[in-house]
Amino acid sequence: MNLIKNRWNFIKEDREIQESFSKGLSISAITAQLLINRGIDDMAHAGNFINSSLNNFHNPYQMKDMDKAVNRIIHAINTKEKIFIYGDYDVDGITATSLLILFLREMAVEASYYIPKRTEEGYGLNLNAVKKIKEQGGSLIITVDCGITAIEETKAANEMGIDMIITDHHQLSDKKPPAFAIIHPGQEDCRYPFKSLTGVGIVFKLIKSLRRTFKDMGVPQDRLPNLKKHLDLVSLGTIADIAPLLGENHIIAKYGLREITRTEKAGLKALKAVTGINEREVTVTDVGFLLCPRINAAGRLGDADSAVRLLTTRDVNEALEIARYLNSENKKRQVIQDDILKEVRKQISEQCSVEKDRAIVLSSPNWHQGVIGIVASKVVEEYYKQTILISVDGEYGKGPARGIPSFHLHEGLRRCWDLLVDFGGHKYAAGLTIKKDMIDEFRDYFQKVTAEVLKDEDCIPQIDIDMTVELSDMDYLLIEEIERIGPFGTSNPPPLFCSKSVKVIGEPVSIGKNNAHLKMDVEDGAEVMEVIGFNVSHLLKEIDDGGIYDIAYTPMINNWGNNRKLQLKLKDIRAAE
Repeated sequence: MNLIKNRWNFIKEDREIQESFSKGLSISAITAQLLINRGIDDMAHAGNFINSSLNNFHNPYQMKDMDKAVNRIIHAINTKEKIFIYGDYDVDGITATSLLILFLREMAVEASYYIPKRTEEGYGLNLNAVKKIKEQGGSLIITVDCGITAIEETKAANEMGIDMIITDHHQLSDKKPPAFAIIHPGQEDCRYPFKSLTGVGIVFKLIKSLRRTFKDMGVPQDRLPNLKKHLDLVSLGTIADIAPLLGENHIIAKYGLREITRTEKAGLKALKAVTGINEREVTVTDVGFLLCPRINAAGRLGDADSAVRLLTTRDVNEALEIARYLNSENKKRQVIQDDILKEVRKQISEQCSVEKDRAIVLSSPNWHQGVIGIVASKVVEEYYKQTILISVDGEYGKGPARGIPSFHLHEGLRRCWDLLVDFGGHKYAAGLTIKKDMIDEFRDYFQKVTAEVLKDEDCIPQIDIDMTVELSDMDYLLIEEIERIGPFGTSNPPPLFCSKSVKVIGEPVSIGKNNAHLKMDVEDGAEVMEVIGFNVSHLLKEIDDGGIYDIAYTPMINNWGNNRKLQLKLKDIRAAE
């Protein structure tokens, strides 16, 4: 009996590397295996990961065109050209725009910015925006978190006498825009060793290069910006964009969370205040579920300009006013989101075969373009299928695509390109534009594409178990050691262990708001542990007092009410084999 339908994948242990790491780094075999499971298989890499520091950043000048971009920006500053930063309306683009604005401001350089309106202009560079920038005297555009596919727009900018510096991390196409410089670590001839930076991560590399150039030009040390304090913005965009928290992103998240906790930026302090996290250390969960949704709310329902103003203002009163506004917008977003999700579920029940279909492709004129991306992600979590939700407006529809690990969304959409007006994105997330009268044909063909790629087992959620352990292995020292691998997130998930054939002691109970959570004690003959299962109280009727089960869990230390207690956070449970 499998109480929660997941495939359990036990990652194979590597005893030889385990022993090497344990001896060389003075860590437990369990922590050593966690490092191995994250693709770390040499001592130097393991040491840098568990003891990561700001000195582990790579030289930004290894990026292709970095020197060209820096020289062009310095020339624009010296000749007092009007510089425009062109960003995206999500958290990555907003933080990237804000970071570059703040850095230039600290160097006494005033730059303007332009972020398109999601519902009116859509993603990326658009010709009307370029014309507006030209009318305002702009002669240099620096794109952040967008631009890599803007071939025609870049040509048009060149013809208007505007130079383009493109900084982006999205999927490269066969052709590149004819920009003055392109900073994208994924370019084939780019020597930069870390390829998974976000848009704001790439901008961080750009300002590091600019800072070094200003220093070489003789700018005194006390006039050069302290870039460490800006890691708060870099980590916000990195975590929000669900980037893999490995390599440089791991360093960014680790030190960036510390900077968010102690930030002096008026906007971030105000945002922390309205979310109630201003009196404690900020976590990845805080960023993903409290801070970033409010920053995103600006671009989802209206104009992302308010979020940039929040992150760049020095005025405490203005910051608090904007933070409260964004908090209000986020509440509106949640209501709209819930309404759309209800309609999507209804359409799924009426139009889809949950058993047979490999993909869910739905459309409606009632769906808010700025919110359906979140809904699509929730549908993937609920149904575990490729999901495309299309918001129809007039003759055209636009919408997000979200997917599961076994399917490459961008490649799947590429196979459907002749049915689409436009598309872009990467493996797990993409977006498309389509003519309204092509939606049905696209839906049928995309179903065929996914059916060709995905097997039955690919459509069952898989949990990757790091190691099988005894309950007695779990203690405070081990958990504190494991925390050195954090912060945890994409590609560096919280450790997941399995203890087999444990016995439930006493009757499990429901706890928490609306009795949504489950609590029980288990023992394996040598140790007794408390297990907490969040939002799984429906399993109470499935778990028997005295029953023998295998449990998958993450160990944690609960400090609630100043009482320190070791608990096991339940991920899955099944009858013992």
